[in-house]
Amino acid sequence: MEFANTIAEVFGFRIPLTPAVVLPLLVLATIFLAYVLYFLILRIVRAATKGTSISIDDRVMRLLERYLFPLLIILGLLLVLDAAPLTPKVARVADRLLSLTGLLIAIFIVTRGTLLIFRNIATRYEPLWNIRGPAELVTKIILVAVGVMLILDNLGISLTPLLTTLGIGSLAVAIALQDTLGNFFAGLHIQADRPIEAGHFVRLENGDEGYVEQVGWRSTRIKMLPNKTAVVPNSKLVQSTIINYDLPDPEVAVLVDVGVHYDSDLKKVEHVTKEVAKEIMLEVPGGVPSFAPFIRYHTFSQSSIDFTVILRARTFVDNYLIKHEFIKALQAKYRETGIVIPFPIRTVHIKSETEPESDNRAGDARLAQDFN
Repeated sequence: MEFANTIAEVFGFRIPLTPAVVLPLLVLATIFLAYVLYFLILRIVRAATKGTSISIDDRVMRLLERYLFPLLIILGLLLVLDAAPLTPKVARVADRLLSLTGLLIAIFIVTRGTLLIFRNIATRYEPLWNIRGPAELVTKIILVAVGVMLILDNLGISLTPLLTTLGIGSLAVAIALQDTLGNFFAGLHIQADRPIEAGHFVRLENGDEGYVEQVGWRSTRIKMLPNKTAVVPNSKLVQSTIINYDLPDPEVAVLVDVGVHYDSDLKKVEHVTKEVAKEIMLEVPGGVPSFAPFIRYHTFSQSSIDFTVILRARTFVDNYLIKHEFIKALQAKYRETGIVIPFPIRTVHIKSETEPESDNRAGDARLAQDFN
């Protein structure tokens, strides 16, 4: 070695520069310079984030404080490795080990830093926060896969056959699992957008209705009122129109159509109907006591004047009992106050076959004259 016969004079002392002396000196010098650089970088970062109140800054600082120093040491050793008194074989092994160690630390720092940034962004956007679990898992897989490819490349392993095999295999899997993947991404969409959640009462496009039991990655389970469970694939669920009776508020309007006789006093009908509706709101479980019921007349039908009574229920299912009790109470009150709910009536004029044709023509002429 060229260091074997080299002698340095330090403060009057002659020190032979053998590999046993040079290697520790190089390592110590690298560690010292790495620490100085580490100190400067942290000082600059602290000064840049001193005036901010963002919590991510503190977490990034902790990450740098833990892992930046060893990474700088490894990078420094890689730089001075060519000057180290090592045999070519030992130098290659050392270079490979240092490179692998540096890659592992760098991959770890990048992964942790990316997840910190992702979580910080997710806290500001609710849809992203709702799927943070799967999103973080996918992020880790991608970063780890890139890191593994870098490590394999550093080891001298060709990536072309591996990437070709993975590409063909991924295409085959995507074709084979097309429906499953469609349901999976539809489940992600439901989890992010949250149009429905467990416990919500919903009505599907085909008319089925019930409580959402579970929103899975492949399908959604809905417990119907007849105590049966409907399993709906997520891909079909996101493409259909859904009525969610729990959004934005679980309270729902209860509409009851009523008709009274043409001879009825409409002010009296309105007063009596509202009094019955108020009692129902106070006494029937599921009613909203603070709600003031009201009615709206809307149609002159063939045998009655029709109107709609508007009540309010705490949940959609409560409307069945409210309608049931209201109709019973309203009929009893109408009988008590003399308000008539008429039967359907239709007046039909039947022309007699013995009616003279001249009379028919005269009647038609008079009708035409009156019309004109």
